[in-house]
Amino acid sequence: MPGLIRLNAFIMNTPVHLSPGLWRHPRDTSRHFTQLSHWLALARLWERGLFDGVFLADVLGPYDVFGGGPEAAVRRGVQLPAHDPLLLVPAMAAVTTHLGFGVTVSLTYEPPFLLARRFSTLDHLTQGRIGWNIVTSYLDSAARALGMARQRGHDDRYEAAEEYMRAVYALWEESWADDAVRLDAASGVYADPAGVRVIAHEGKEVSMRALHLAQPSPQRSPVLYQAGSSGAGQAFAARHAECVFVSGPNAAVIGPRVARLRAAAGLEGRAINEILVFALATVIVAPSSAEAKAKHEEYKSYIDHEGALTLLSGWVGIDFAGYAMAQRISYIENDAGRAALENFTRADPSRAWTVGEVAAHVAIGGMGPVFTGSPSEVADQMEEFIARTGVDGFNLAYAVLPESFEDVVTLLVPELQARGRYKTAYAPGTLREKLFGAGDFLPARHPARKSRGR
Repeated sequence: MPGLIRLNAFIMNTPVHLSPGLWRHPRDTSRHFTQLSHWLALARLWERGLFDGVFLADVLGPYDVFGGGPEAAVRRGVQLPAHDPLLLVPAMAAVTTHLGFGVTVSLTYEPPFLLARRFSTLDHLTQGRIGWNIVTSYLDSAARALGMARQRGHDDRYEAAEEYMRAVYALWEESWADDAVRLDAASGVYADPAGVRVIAHEGKEVSMRALHLAQPSPQRSPVLYQAGSSGAGQAFAARHAECVFVSGPNAAVIGPRVARLRAAAGLEGRAINEILVFALATVIVAPSSAEAKAKHEEYKSYIDHEGALTLLSGWVGIDFAGYAMAQRISYIENDAGRAALENFTRADPSRAWTVGEVAAHVAIGGMGPVFTGSPSEVADQMEEFIARTGVDGFNLAYAVLPESFEDVVTLLVPELQARGRYKTAYAPGTLREKLFGAGDFLPARHPARKSRGR
């Protein structure tokens, strides 16, 4: 029997996320991203739609590959300005009860000690609803902003990430015993020193001697998201991730990646139900097919092709400013997002993409498919995509904010519920419990838990 379809909202603390030019649409509110009321209204909407969570993207540098500088990104507002996503979480958590928060934070530019404390704090403040999207960063502009000449090599970043994860796991899982916090008012003992220990880590990438400053949070380790689709990225996800975010233009690209990921996870000794896979998608839904198609055409009239190419150039590390729109795209090995370029070159041998075709595709919703139609038609498209790929659900990008999400909540969710493919209420517990139906903590066979009790 087919399982429930899971949905996350996919968004960024910026005026333009994945639909360049649509901020100009008269019904779009993206320009209000600096206002807290904007985010509180969205959080309430997503919880009303029973979304599993909101997946907050982030970058630490401008998209400055297109044209050799950041001018296009500045001019078009393409993920610039990009404000801190973590600061949104406590406010949105305060007006919701169940909504989860998966936040992108790069491990490349921050000591594990600081990152571990921040996520433990958020896990407390959200009562166990925080997740970490683990990224290693792919923009040279971010590396330069943090004092480096350029980013590290692609696979080298993942090698460094392995050691980084051992360090944060030790802080979250080993520094405080489960019963260390006593709260014994009679004796005046808040916590038992015998149950709290300093973590000593000396390695190639991390040198740390630290007592974790946060007491054990509801989940200890946050829910672990990961979005790498390269060979190194998939190997990393197979070892560490609980939720994996994949993106590609169609099922022919996504299906083999999901199969490889699940096979790699099995080799790591992980059960198939320990990893949920979410595919990027955008939904344009209306009461009738004709209305949905008209809405899609309306949205397309606001597309910013220069903005789309600015995004694409940043993702794949190739300056498309000098390319003819009819030129075919070929795969080039570099240290940017390898899977992003592979999406439009060798991942689907049945199609050869031109620069113009890719720009048109990514202009609404980025690299994922756009499901368009009536509620029943979109539900059919989603079910077919899941059947062909094996994903568990979707990270839904938007075209017009909040309209895209309002349409999903009011039109699509009831259709999926009527088919028995979408939950009718939230499960109790932490984000991890809601997603997996198990306990608060990571499974005993996960790398984070194997060292417990040492």
